Amino acid sequence: MREEYQRERTSALTWLISAIIAGFILQLIVGSPLVRNAVRFEELFALSPAALRHGWGWTLLTHSFLHSTDFIVHLLFNVLALYFLGRELVPMLGTRRFLSIYAAAIVVSGLAWSVVHWRHGSDTLIGATAAIEALFIVFACFFPNQQISFLLFFLFPVTLKPKHVAYALTIVGLVGFFCYELPGNPLPLEIAFASSAHLGGILTGYFYYRFVHDGRWFTSQDSAEIELPRWLKRRSRPAPAPAKALPPPSTASANSREDIRAEVDRILDKINSQGFAALTPEEKRALDDAKQVLSRR
Repeated sequence: MREEYQRERTSALTWLISAIIAGFILQLIVGSPLVRNAVRFEELFALSPAALRHGWGWTLLTHSFLHSTDFIVHLLFNVLALYFLGRELVPMLGTRRFLSIYAAAIVVSGLAWSVVHWRHGSDTLIGATAAIEALFIVFACFFPNQQISFLLFFLFPVTLKPKHVAYALTIVGLVGFFCYELPGNPLPLEIAFASSAHLGGILTGYFYYRFVHDGRWFTSQDSAEIELPRWLKRRSRPAPAPAKALPPPSTASANSREDIRAEVDRILDKINSQGFAALTPEEKRALDDAKQVLSRR
């Protein structure tokens, strides 16, 4: 790569993971015995019916940055899952859509949980598991049959398909909701599991893929692909001429190579900021032509 090429900025996924880890560290510091007469971090930023009654609307988002300090696996699982899912989804969806799904899942799951627990003012909700499940549902909708291999308890190799995991998460959430959370029964072994919040995240991921991802009204790039009615086509102005394709490898000169590199840099920046799905057919064709031109010596 050229030395004068601009270095890649820190990704939004990295900032998001860093914020979750920072929230956990603040929990440990504020909740430690060394800090005296300090308000517990969870009281200000964890979600609870009491907090919403006081008008603390920010807790609908901030509760996702807090995790159980007594069970660090809760944090590790969410961070690792967010990292691996983000690596797959950010290039496909773009940063804005990825963060929008994450934030929407956090808010929807928080609202769903608050409705169920409104009568219990002492209950609190923390963690980003609902948003992780929303992202996984989106991933499972894109790649339902892609095999996932991992070591169960770091010992036993297991291979699963995303669609099967999605079904299992949904069933577990429904059973936990109707059999335990809604009637107010405690879970076995005193497990802390907010089924209503998890179901809210699952529904958010599914509704995004089903109704939003393919919606032509979602982005300005998609709006250009809407099929106009015939009566409107007659009155509309003619479409602009398509962009000229890159010159073939045999006629590319030294100056044209510099132009090709500049165009490729622009397209790569667009992929980094908006995702591969935002490219136009002309830009995809330009990448293919540039590959042939720049590969020749």
